Amino acid sequence: METILAINPGSTSTKIAVYQDENPLFVESIAHSLEEVGKYENVFDQYEFRLNVVIDAMEKHGVKPEDLTCVVSRCGLLPPINSGAYNINEDMIWQLQYNPDNPHASNVGAPIAYAIGQKNHIPALVYDGITVNELIPLTKISGLKSLKRKSMCHHLNMHAAAIRWEQETGKKLAESNLILAHLGGGITLTLRSNNRVIDGISDEEGPFAPERVGAVPTYQLVNMCYSGDYPTKRDLMNAIKGHGGLIDHLGTNDTREVEKMIADGDEYAKLVYEAMALSVAKNIATLAVTVTGKVDGIVLTGGIAKSEMFTKMVIDRVSWIAPVTIFGGENEMESLAFGALRVLRGEETAQEFTKVEGRL
Repeated sequence: METILAINPGSTSTKIAVYQDENPLFVESIAHSLEEVGKYENVFDQYEFRLNVVIDAMEKHGVKPEDLTCVVSRCGLLPPINSGAYNINEDMIWQLQYNPDNPHASNVGAPIAYAIGQKNHIPALVYDGITVNELIPLTKISGLKSLKRKSMCHHLNMHAAAIRWEQETGKKLAESNLILAHLGGGITLTLRSNNRVIDGISDEEGPFAPERVGAVPTYQLVNMCYSGDYPTKRDLMNAIKGHGGLIDHLGTNDTREVEKMIADGDEYAKLVYEAMALSVAKNIATLAVTVTGKVDGIVLTGGIAKSEMFTKMVIDRVSWIAPVTIFGGENEMESLAFGALRVLRGEETAQEFTKVEGRL
């Protein structure tokens, strides 16, 4: 029997689970306030804090580190990688600390898993990273030759949702065109065609979200860069990645609070919420064009997909494209554990990562 620890650091939470084979011993999501994580100058400074959260959760549930046979983490923002599992190594730790593709809390997951794995002499893995790149040449082109599009999306959760869609509909992923939207603190979308992600919309070019600005007017953004309001690159990136979207408009990243504002008669909150739903719908339609409208299904997943109000606003605008399925919440912990289990059983082989120096 395999006992697998799964770790998933998010922008405002740390999710922890322990599985024995396919069965969860516990799954817990520990929320972190903006004040709690905001006191750290950069995300990698959260390493000790997040490690202690993981160790405390295991102790709380009576799981000893020496009982583990594997630890698997959500993958941080590495350079473009393949789908599937990677062994965590020193090159990966260096990349996430000194030269990640972007700053994000997920970057501390692999170092935490590596430390636990090294101490207990067990494999440490990441699985289905955010930067999985399976885009076809046609969808990599942008309007500047030097800027290639990337599929930096919530691949882990959307892949799990795609597998569930296949199981529940009876349609084969290998024969289908499926659009998936992950609705969370950041919102990303992918187009899975014949079980390959041939197109995707990252949180930097797609819908705005509870914490992120999404696509914004380019000229105005350039002017912001030179306005003096953001003295450093980090200041501007923090505004774009962590303090945009609903936080900038409404002062909260919690859609439940937004819906309460709307129920209390806040017209601006209603307008912003509808605009966020419209931006999701527009990007679903954009991906449909890649396969000339031949879409077999649309899946809404992630935490915000639990909201009947928000999903209805999206469905009303996209149901003409294809049937819409809602898988509220996330299956990321199960996906991490099951991916590691396949490696342990020899059904998949973990890949090795080599660091990339210089500008990503």
